[in-house]
Amino acid sequence: MHKRLAALLLAGVAAFVLQTPACAAASDTDLDTRVHALSEQLRCLVCQNQTLADSNADLAVDLRRQIREKLRAGATEADVKDYLVQRYGDFVLYRPPVKPLTYLLWFGPVLLLMSVVFGIVSSRKQQKAPPAEMDADAQARLAALLAASPPEDPRP
Repeated sequence: MHKRLAALLLAGVAAFVLQTPACAAASDTDLDTRVHALSEQLRCLVCQNQTLADSNADLAVDLRRQIREKLRAGATEADVKDYLVQRYGDFVLYRPPVKPLTYLLWFGPVLLLMSVVFGIVSSRKQQKAPPAEMDADAQARLAALLAASPPEDPRP
């Protein structure tokens, strides 16, 4: 009976020891997935046109490491984002929130496009406007200038 109990206990301990690395590997895979997903939402401050996940800059590597440490310590994705925004500003977010400080960022391209369209439309209206008529005094001066100048010789 004691041999069976010892064997059962040994089998249980062996199963626990063998299962623990698999759980740790699964947990690391989950952590890697969370770090990558969060890194896709953040901008590399060095490259500026790449996400943290895509960048190989030293700062991006360091920020990914910090994200991993904070997530491993139990922080949520929102906590990590808040920390990075507090440290680097809204620029670190690939989709910054719509608020007065970011209005130009969100609405600037639309305003620029509208001003270009308005400029094109108004310049076309000016081109289509009929020429202004001259008043009687201006017509008399023009006629006097044309009469006073000698006719041009059409031959070279």
